[in-house]
Amino acid sequence: MRKTTATLADGRQIIYYDESRNARRVPHEDPRELPERAPGSELRRDPLTREQVVVAAHRQSRTHLPPSDQCPLCPSTGGRQTEVPSPDYDVVAFENRFPSLSGDEGRCEVLCFSSDHGTSLARLGTERMRTIVDAWADRSAALAERPGTEQVYCFENRGPEIGVTLHHPHGQIYALPFVTPRTGTVLASARAHRQETGGDLFEDILAAEREGPRVVARNEHWTAFVPEAARWPVEVHVYPHRHVPDLPSLESTERDAFAELYTELLGRLDRLFDAPLPYVSAWHQAPVRQGRDRDLSRLRLELFSVRRAADKLKYLAGTESGMGVFINDVAPEATARRLREAAQ
Repeated sequence: MRKTTATLADGRQIIYYDESRNARRVPHEDPRELPERAPGSELRRDPLTREQVVVAAHRQSRTHLPPSDQCPLCPSTGGRQTEVPSPDYDVVAFENRFPSLSGDEGRCEVLCFSSDHGTSLARLGTERMRTIVDAWADRSAALAERPGTEQVYCFENRGPEIGVTLHHPHGQIYALPFVTPRTGTVLASARAHRQETGGDLFEDILAAEREGPRVVARNEHWTAFVPEAARWPVEVHVYPHRHVPDLPSLESTERDAFAELYTELLGRLDRLFDAPLPYVSAWHQAPVRQGRDRDLSRLRLELFSVRRAADKLKYLAGTESGMGVFINDVAPEATARRLREAAQ
């Protein structure tokens, strides 16, 4: 893979990841006249939960589900300039024009998986997936070096049912100036587990699941399983067998193995209801600067979908939205069995 860095018309950074090591990319100039960059977001702290809330009012005007011939993530052509000033690309990352976090409050990047508007991550193949893994790791390492970054979050939202605003296959990467509430809760559980048992929470979960009825797929380096207490009708967690804190820590063989397993898993998910599955796919990485918490943390991917049947979606009801008590209409063991049966 070869990395090339350039600058967009308004000063935002863009990075190309070309799969061929022999690629000689000459960045195209961005000829657009863009307005001034959006003002910074605001962090507010909820006194009841002590959690951070991001106020980003400028995002109300962001692009929302444009037709394919107006997609801002497609390559630029002679007659239309987009966010990517190049006629083609493999994988590309750039600062979001409408970021949730900006300035001293963090940074948000877009990661485009392909120049092909009509494809999906499931259909790109293992070579491209491997390039994406390298891009995730590269951006995670770079963003972790930014002053004020406490956690780096790589994720993909897919499908209008999830709330995506652009159909083009892409994900996002956030450099967060705080440790997220979910991470804080999980780390508290890991800390309590170590004090009570002397063991590693994630290692013990993996050991309990690896030979059980909820395993979906596995190889030498990774296991994908439906968690015992899944909140969502379709939910899969993917754990590396080696205890590593983050994506940059993965070795080459582990990255290869993930690309193979995840590509195959995404294909199964689309076959589950014979249609593209809407989902959120989230990488959980250790906090950047908290030494003891990094030792407690374990890299893992958690994917979930709001689709509970071919013609039904899960909406958060009163107990879930109001009190955080999830009620799953589908047994995790049944979901795991169906995903195993969806293998080609």
